[in-house]
Amino acid sequence: MSELTNIQTLLQIMARLRDPQGGCPWDLEQDFASIAPYTVEEAYEVADAIDRNDLPDLKDELGDLLLQVVFHAQMASEQGAFDFGDVVASISNKMIRRHPHIFGNAEVSDADEVLANWDQIKRSERAAKGEQDDSALAGISRGLPEWLRATKLQSRAARTGFDWPDAVPVLDKLREEIDELQAEFELAAAGADNQVRLQEELGDVLFVCANLARHAKVDSGTALRHANHKFERRFRAMEALAAARGTAMPQLDLQQQEALWQQVKQQEKDSAR
Repeated sequence: MSELTNIQTLLQIMARLRDPQGGCPWDLEQDFASIAPYTVEEAYEVADAIDRNDLPDLKDELGDLLLQVVFHAQMASEQGAFDFGDVVASISNKMIRRHPHIFGNAEVSDADEVLANWDQIKRSERAAKGEQDDSALAGISRGLPEWLRATKLQSRAARTGFDWPDAVPVLDKLREEIDELQAEFELAAAGADNQVRLQEELGDVLFVCANLARHAKVDSGTALRHANHKFERRFRAMEALAAARGTAMPQLDLQQQEALWQQVKQQEKDSAR
């Protein structure tokens, strides 16, 4: 193993960057809270590379994500809390503990039984820590992106039987929630001070959309990421068309901009044939 592929080299680099005597000024200023947003961002960059099936980029993004783990571990080590070795030991022990059908004597017949065992083991772990929450929803982190937390809440509830049988009633529920949201918008247009209700009804619509994605076996984040990419691609094409005509988007009225949008969509359809 070459020096640069050894995890100890990366740990030493991070320790050097955090060295009070001659370390990097930016790295020395950071703490857990300031680094946390970068950790989340790097996880999304990994997901984006996977979505694009860009394996060379995935290698780089996984390295960036690993650096985040090393950074947090280094800061914890400086406080005497834990170090990178403790992180590795913790996850290794957890994986062995939660896979008794591989590392123990338990038997499972399919992936559903694996998940059921996983949940039971997690409940036992929480109980061992003194946690009293025995709800089926216990342990779902409040730090998750809300679309992901919505899906996890719905999935956990579904394991108790509390779920729609298929997507049809979910679509009916979505129409119902949209009608309620539209009513609130109409009240707002009439002068009502109903911002709280607008937020609540919009939240209900988004929650049902997450449920619909779950029934479709579609990841909400991936679906929205694709929609974002599509919008960006089309909007940039609109800007290019406008520039080719010697104008800019802000100089066009909404009807003219909509015409460009439809032109871009048609061009995409024609190129796909």
